[in-house]
Amino acid sequence: MIECVPNVSEGRRQEVVDRLADVLRRAPGVRLLDYSADANHNRSVFTFVGDGPALEQAVLALFERAIADIDLRTHRGGHPRIGAVDVVPFIPLMGATMADAVDVARRTGGAIAERFGVPIYLYEAAAVHPSRRALQDIRRGGFEGLAGKMASPGWTPDFGPATPHPTAGASAVGARPPLIAYNINLATDRLDIAKEIAAAVRASNGGLPFVKAIGLRLADRGIVQVSINLTNYERTSMVTVFGAVTREAERRGVSVLESEIVGLVPQAALRPGDATHLKLKGSSPERILEEKLKTEHC
Repeated sequence: MIECVPNVSEGRRQEVVDRLADVLRRAPGVRLLDYSADANHNRSVFTFVGDGPALEQAVLALFERAIADIDLRTHRGGHPRIGAVDVVPFIPLMGATMADAVDVARRTGGAIAERFGVPIYLYEAAAVHPSRRALQDIRRGGFEGLAGKMASPGWTPDFGPATPHPTAGASAVGARPPLIAYNINLATDRLDIAKEIAAAVRASNGGLPFVKAIGLRLADRGIVQVSINLTNYERTSMVTVFGAVTREAERRGVSVLESEIVGLVPQAALRPGDATHLKLKGSSPERILEEKLKTEHC
């Protein structure tokens, strides 16, 4: 079994998000475990599982629907993105190896480019160019800067044309271990504070290992957020990140309102009592991958 967690650049038109989910529900051999949309990020995240061939066909169906419904020329949102289907990671689960996930990622990336003319960059374990392993490097500049970036040395895509798809941009397809998408909301509307805290805790600035973080504005709530990708929860836990963000916020006279998990997390990442300590929104059992695997389709 392999898990796939595409991030799609649409989080405001619920009817579009639901159509994308329906495509995955109907995909043979695939189980849709979870999906959610965020209007401020203008982004939705889908989690589904299956074997390699079934996942490849499901992703192709998702691209077909997304390309029909999403035009990045008019898309605005808080989260960085280069594509209508921005990123497609494959994560090995039960009975699968990272090599299996890499094989699926490369085959699927090639099929996407061939069928839809969307340029594909392979990243993390699936990368064939060492300079492209990091997703943030591929996504730097966003859709708006994509044409210029693709024309520069070293940025010819791994599959597909050397220019962006006019409405769907490009996509990053990769293979990686489990990643936790984790947001911490602050009781302030000051974006500069969220950005300062994100800079303080992220690994690239000498902060916490395995932490990527950016500061974002939640316009509909009048607050800001530290949006975090935690790439190794066994080495740096959500509790550790929450504590660091809380301390940095308190130094600036700001309190933490709540935190939230986007998508699903392994059971081992959320210990008894953690949900209360982390001020987690929603029901924590609904965020556990193993619990979702016991249930039927989402």
